[in-house]
Amino acid sequence: MFWLLATFAYLLGSLSFAILLSRLTGNPDPRMSGSGNAGATNMLRLVGKKLAVLTLLGDLCKGLLPVLIAAVAGLSLQEQAWIGVYAVIGHLFPIYFRFRGGKGVATAAGMLLGLYPPAALLAVCAWLLTFYLTRTSSLAALIATPLTLPLLAWQEPAALLPMSALTALIVWRHRGNLRDLFAGRERHF
Repeated sequence: MFWLLATFAYLLGSLSFAILLSRLTGNPDPRMSGSGNAGATNMLRLVGKKLAVLTLLGDLCKGLLPVLIAAVAGLSLQEQAWIGVYAVIGHLFPIYFRFRGGKGVATAAGMLLGLYPPAALLAVCAWLLTFYLTRTSSLAALIATPLTLPLLAWQEPAALLPMSALTALIVWRHRGNLRDLFAGRERHF
């Protein structure tokens, strides 16, 4: 059951709502414009709030749904977390779009929402506060994601290893943003 759900999670995660919505509305591929990222932030920059919100909701749901299915199927919390990681890997490296996807933040938030809602709430609050203070989405993601690890270690230690691996993946996907942040070139809103 675990591997069947992991495969489902990866394939679902591979559905890039940014790319699909762009194609459906006749807009350019978000990987070719703006920041080059297939995610809600770049969609906001390129095509506005409506498609950005739809992208965000789609990306959240593809992290949430596999975790909820794994819970209903009776998988352990750690297995549920790994299933969520596979959904995020699908978002990062989508099989349907030549393995060029987004950065995984919204899909990871959906995964957290299914695993342990207080951790998702902490991440959202940290993201919103950081974004409000800095107007920098990448910095908000780089602060919010690791901030969940101490809470998980304390409350849901079974999810700590998968979430730590996921945090490392998200930081790695933001390596260009980190370079730009340190050089003072990162995009702001």
